[in-house]
Amino acid sequence: MKQAYKRWVCGLLAACAVLLAACAAVVYFVDPCLYYRIPEDWDPVLFSERYQAAGLAKNVPADTVLMGTSLAANYRRSEIAETFGTTAVRITIPDGYLSEFDKTMDVLFRSQDPQRVIFGLDANILVRDESGLTSAMPDYLYNGNPFDDVKYLINKDTLYYSAYVLMANRWDEADTLDEGFTWDGDVWWNHATALANYTRPEITGETLPADTYLRHASDNLDVVEGWITAHPETEFDIFFPPYSILFWDKTARLGETEAVFAALDLACERLLQYDNVRLYNFLMDPDIVLDLDNYCDYVHHSGAVCTQVLAKMAAGECRMTEENYRDTLAQWRDFVVDYDYEKYWDESFWIVWNAQKAQQP
Repeated sequence: MKQAYKRWVCGLLAACAVLLAACAAVVYFVDPCLYYRIPEDWDPVLFSERYQAAGLAKNVPADTVLMGTSLAANYRRSEIAETFGTTAVRITIPDGYLSEFDKTMDVLFRSQDPQRVIFGLDANILVRDESGLTSAMPDYLYNGNPFDDVKYLINKDTLYYSAYVLMANRWDEADTLDEGFTWDGDVWWNHATALANYTRPEITGETLPADTYLRHASDNLDVVEGWITAHPETEFDIFFPPYSILFWDKTARLGETEAVFAALDLACERLLQYDNVRLYNFLMDPDIVLDLDNYCDYVHHSGAVCTQVLAKMAAGECRMTEENYRDTLAQWRDFVVDYDYEKYWDESFWIVWNAQKAQQP
């Protein structure tokens, strides 16, 4: 009886080991998170930025890397490469925190030596702390420790996505690195959409002190400066993405204008001290931000704007320098403080706007 029980237990353990080994083999072979390689025999399925950013950073050879939040998602890899004449990859972490970008940058520089890193430093992520950070980004894909890869290899979710990758290729529903994670194709980019998706806050009647966000901004800038100083041979093109003019309506109604400008001033002061940094301010580019037809809410802009931003960056437009950043910030502050936001809720304004736009070549 004991012998039969021992054989049964050993058989059960052996069967479990075989199943786990088979799971690990399938996940390793398909590699749905692109952790080991970019597949050559099938197209990837891009399903989770936080699970796949490490693989993209590690396994897509790129002299130019563009990284940012969801505002960076509609930059096409091919367009980045064409604009700068290099190989390229775009890596996005929606609503990302600086600590999450830091992990991704660590993977990137452990794996390759890019000539240029383009980083979208959103105004919103510049001024916030890490209190809202979750565990959505799996450390075992970013920490460089091969021994905890078992969490990836023996995992019901990655096994599921391994099967899904194979089936998606069979159904011709896989992605490309150029279009993966882009989302602008199904959106109506129009002032009506932007206004409908903008929840206009009530006027608080209070003004936040100018130093309200400086501690959080300083902590976040410490992270960015860590990349810059650790990799002096890499050019960092850092840009403030072009939130729409509705962002400034929101900050004004919440009494945050002075606090936001103080944080932006701090960012310019600290980042412009480095020789390997170029700083671009599209947040205050009237050609883009005043045209609500570029947006689907108060911050997210279309892929066409991404094209404009790349072209302007390559041409050196909207560049901030130690000589011009104070005047630029001061002039835009005066502009947004006195701006007539109410016109956007006046139908007659849009009748004239559409007529004028129709006459443009």
